[in-house]
Amino acid sequence: MQSFLRYLPILDWGRQYDRAALSNDLIAAVIVTIMLIPQSLAYALLAGLPPEAGIYASIAPIILYAIFGTSRALAVGPVAVVSLLTASAVGQVAEQGTAGYAVAALTLAFLSGGFLVLLGVFRLGFLANFLSHPVIAGFITASGILIATSQLKHILGIEAHGHTLPEMLGSILGHLDQVNGITVIIGVLATGFLFWVRKNLKPTLLRLGMPPLLADVMTKAGPVAAVVATTVAVWAMGLAGHGVKIVGEVPQSLPPLTMPGFSPDLVSALLMPAILISIIGFVESISVAQTLAAKKRHRIDPDQELIGLGAANLGAAFTGGYPVTGGFARSVVNFDAGAETPAAGAYTAIGLAFAAVFLTPLVYFLPKATLAATIIVAVLSLVDMSILKKTWRYSRADFTAVAATIVLTLVMGVEVGVASGVATSILLHLYKTSRPHVAEVGLVPGTQHFRNILRHKVETDPKLVTLRVDESLYFVNARFLEDLTQSRVTDGCEIRNVVLMFSAVNEVDYSALESLEAINHRLRDMGVGLHLSEVKGPVMDRLKTSHFLDELHGQVFLSQYDAWKTLASRI
Repeated sequence: MQSFLRYLPILDWGRQYDRAALSNDLIAAVIVTIMLIPQSLAYALLAGLPPEAGIYASIAPIILYAIFGTSRALAVGPVAVVSLLTASAVGQVAEQGTAGYAVAALTLAFLSGGFLVLLGVFRLGFLANFLSHPVIAGFITASGILIATSQLKHILGIEAHGHTLPEMLGSILGHLDQVNGITVIIGVLATGFLFWVRKNLKPTLLRLGMPPLLADVMTKAGPVAAVVATTVAVWAMGLAGHGVKIVGEVPQSLPPLTMPGFSPDLVSALLMPAILISIIGFVESISVAQTLAAKKRHRIDPDQELIGLGAANLGAAFTGGYPVTGGFARSVVNFDAGAETPAAGAYTAIGLAFAAVFLTPLVYFLPKATLAATIIVAVLSLVDMSILKKTWRYSRADFTAVAATIVLTLVMGVEVGVASGVATSILLHLYKTSRPHVAEVGLVPGTQHFRNILRHKVETDPKLVTLRVDESLYFVNARFLEDLTQSRVTDGCEIRNVVLMFSAVNEVDYSALESLEAINHRLRDMGVGLHLSEVKGPVMDRLKTSHFLDELHGQVFLSQYDAWKTLASRI
């Protein structure tokens, strides 16, 4: 039964659902629905899909996540970064606006969902750790710049293309003679209004005496107000006839049943982008989910989150959507609005289904410039160039990874950027662990503690050297320890005993075992004893399965102080 409950969290929180939770969830759903309607339309256009695809991607996926997900506040649906990744990946296999493009987007969602479910079932969520947080921050920052730049063409009312910053800027500059003045006015006013709403509307309403909850709802409805105002203006003044590009007809229906494409060529072309989208989406979602859950002391199961997000993407693949994940801004709004359970997401889906059936004719005259303004305002909050300064001060290696991710994402595209970020993170980790910190330590006077001889005033013995290894030993750094030990013993001709302090060593692989054997043989030939101290139980268990301990030209001490008392007396 416990195994069954693990895969269906709804059976857990559903048993405790009451009227108070229903009330809070409904309020949160209303607020998130108001926010999500214009966002869904905008993000679909960002992905190169018809606007209704954004709404479709926000109905079935949300319901499926409510069933299989563990976060009580995560709001799943289209997000800016994943929409950009979708456009980049699908644009390489099909032309935008064609049926093949829509099928490719469905296939991308299917592959992403399948990959996430497999990771969850086999509890492989740790693979997402290969994408470090500095790399994620750099990628999101660069993606925010790319997304905002890609929307300038809609603000200016021109045709432009490109997937990298140089391509976009070059295309925009090359089409400046086509700028539509009316579109620019609409786009600039909408952008300025949305920025003002985000920063100033709520404080203004609170000063006027409006209740906090109502002020919050009014603020979240800012994009809706911009949509309504500009749509009415375009309709009333006939601006579509003056070159203002509009959304046009949006199907008035619930999400249709759709089928992804399974041709080998299409699947092979989209498999790697799907994996990247899955990992990025999962890392973003789990970060938000865990942050919000901690505030209410709820528990998030990362492996079950993989299944929940996977189910959501599979749902999108069969209902006319495209890849989805948990959105940061929507999730925070959902949490702040008082969402108690994932049912809030299900109620949001119902609200969006109502909008899809009854409200879509109202957006016929909605200018694309307004949707572009919505995207620009949303994504610029993701741009955080301060990450460069922070990582430069803290770790040059992390700075290198962040800078490389930002530059390559902007110059070569999102897929190259995130792939290079992952590769850089792994290479830097391998480089750092290939040269582990090894400190020569001595006894702190009057204690049983040992510290670095370069940092503290400690007692040492000219015939005894203790090296504290501050890293697990494996094939990458095994030779480094060999060379360091050999160098230290060669330089100190009086040395008769060497102790390797293993208090920080959690693992010794076979390559490292062979290096320890080599160190033991060399020191024995030099008449020097090799000893170990403070070896952890799992490491000792592994060493006992080999012949190393039988051939060790020395002892294994429970503590470094025991080694000191025994060996320092041999002066």
